[in-house]
Amino acid sequence: MTSDAELPPEATAQVVADALARLEPVLPLLRDLGERFAADGHELALVGGPVRDAFLGRDSLDLDLTTSARPEQIEPLLERWGSATWDMGRDFGTIGARRGETVVEVTTYRADEYDRTTRKPVVAFGDDLAGDLVRRDFTVNAMALRLPHLELVDPHGGMLDLAAGRLRTPSTPEVSFADDPLRMLRAARFVAQLGLTPAPDVVTAMTAAAPSLEIVSAERVRDELVKLLLAPDPVAGLRLLVDTGLADQVLPELPALRLEIDEHHRHKDVYEHSLTVLQQAIDLESGADGPVPGPDLVLRLAALLHDIGKPATRRFEDGGGVSFHHHDVVGAKLTAKRMRALRFDKDTTKAVARLVELHLRFHGYGDGQWTDSAVRRYVTDAGDLLQRLHRLTRADCTTRNRRKADRLRRAYDDLEERIDRLAEQEELDRVRPELDGNHIGEILGIPPGPELGEAYRFLLELRLDEGVLGPEVAAERLRRWWAGRSSA
Repeated sequence: MTSDAELPPEATAQVVADALARLEPVLPLLRDLGERFAADGHELALVGGPVRDAFLGRDSLDLDLTTSARPEQIEPLLERWGSATWDMGRDFGTIGARRGETVVEVTTYRADEYDRTTRKPVVAFGDDLAGDLVRRDFTVNAMALRLPHLELVDPHGGMLDLAAGRLRTPSTPEVSFADDPLRMLRAARFVAQLGLTPAPDVVTAMTAAAPSLEIVSAERVRDELVKLLLAPDPVAGLRLLVDTGLADQVLPELPALRLEIDEHHRHKDVYEHSLTVLQQAIDLESGADGPVPGPDLVLRLAALLHDIGKPATRRFEDGGGVSFHHHDVVGAKLTAKRMRALRFDKDTTKAVARLVELHLRFHGYGDGQWTDSAVRRYVTDAGDLLQRLHRLTRADCTTRNRRKADRLRRAYDDLEERIDRLAEQEELDRVRPELDGNHIGEILGIPPGPELGEAYRFLLELRLDEGVLGPEVAAERLRRWWAGRSSA
C-alpha cells in the first residue's frame, strides 16, 4: 500500500473506519466495559493482536485489553460486567471474564524488567499506556484502541508498518530480543503467518542474538514452531530461521540439509528440496471435509523432516555417484529424537517418525509389479497414516524431468487405484485374521498365551499374503500349520 511515507489523512481515516467495522460485533460490549472502567477512574484499551487483525481485515478470537487498574480493582469491575470471571495470573495482572459468547482478558499496564540470564521477568505494573506499548514485541502489536471513545493509539507506527508489510520492534531490536529471545521465533512466525518482511536491523539483531534462544524452554519454542508450521507460508518463516542461525538452536537438522553440491550437480540441494516438498504437501492438503484437512501438523512436519537422515548416510560412490542408503530409517530415529527434545506429545512424534520411515516405500513399486500381498502390506504398515503417506509421497517428487515426474505420478495413480480396488474387495483398512482368538483357541485346543499369539500372527500373514479365504479354509490352513509346527 505504501513504503516509508505516511498515509494521507483521508487514507488513514478509511483504514481506521474499516478496522472499526471489523470490530463492530463486539464494540457495544467493549464500549460498555470501557465506560465502567472510566466511571471508576481507570483507563482501558483494546490492545495487540485484535487491533492488528482488525487492520488486516481478519477476525480475532482473542480480546486482550490493558488498563491502569490493578488486579484487585479489575476483578470487581469484571464481575459486575460479565457472567463469569477467573484469575488468569493475578501476579502478572491478568483477570479474565465472559459475557455471553465474548471472552476478554484484562491486564494491568506492565513495566517489567527482565533477568537476561533466565528470561524471567521481574513483574512491575506501569501507570500509562505508552510505557506498556513500548515493551511489546513488534510495532504491529503495539497499537491500542482507547475505550470507550475508540481512539487509536499508535506511537510506533504499527499501522504504517502493516500497510508496508514491514516488521519492526517498538524499542531497538537488540533490547527487545534481550528482554525475551522467544520474540525472534515470533518474528519468523509473523513472516509465515502475516506475510511481513523483517526490517534489516531486526534481521541483524536476530542473527547476533540467536544463541540466547537456548535459555527459552523447549515447550515455548515448540509452541512457536507449531504456529509457524501451521501458518499460510511456513517456508518463508523457516528460511528466516535458517538464514539468521536460529534454526541451529531449535531445529539444527534443517540447516544441516544444506549439503555441498558436487561440481557435476549429481544430487539435489536437500535443503531446497525439503522446503519444496513441504510446500507441495501443503498444496495437497484437503478441505475440511477431505481426508487430510489443512493445515495438518503431522503431514507438514513429516514433509519438512523426511530427508534429515541424508547428511548422516551420504556416501560418494565410485564413478561420482552419491547414495543415501537407509536414510529413511535413520531419519525416522532423528525425527523422534528431535521431537522428543521439543516436548512434542507421543502420538504426534510417533506419527511423524513413522511417515518419515515409510516415505521411500513406494519407490519399490516401479511399474506396478507389486503383488496384492505387497499392496496389502503397504496399507497395513501405513495404517491410519495412509492418506498422509499418499500426499507425502506425491509431494516428494521435485524432479524437473517432466517425463520422470509423469512416470512417477502415473505409477502412484496406479497404486492408489489398486488400493481402492482391494479395499472394496476386502475392507483393507480393517485387515484382521479371519478367525479371532476364541476360534483359534477352540480349533487348536490351546489357552490364551504366546502360542495363541503366534497362531494369530500366522493367520494375519496368511490374510495379507492371500487375501480372503473364508473361515473354513482358514481353519484348515491353521490346523496344517499347527501340525507342522508341532512335529517340527
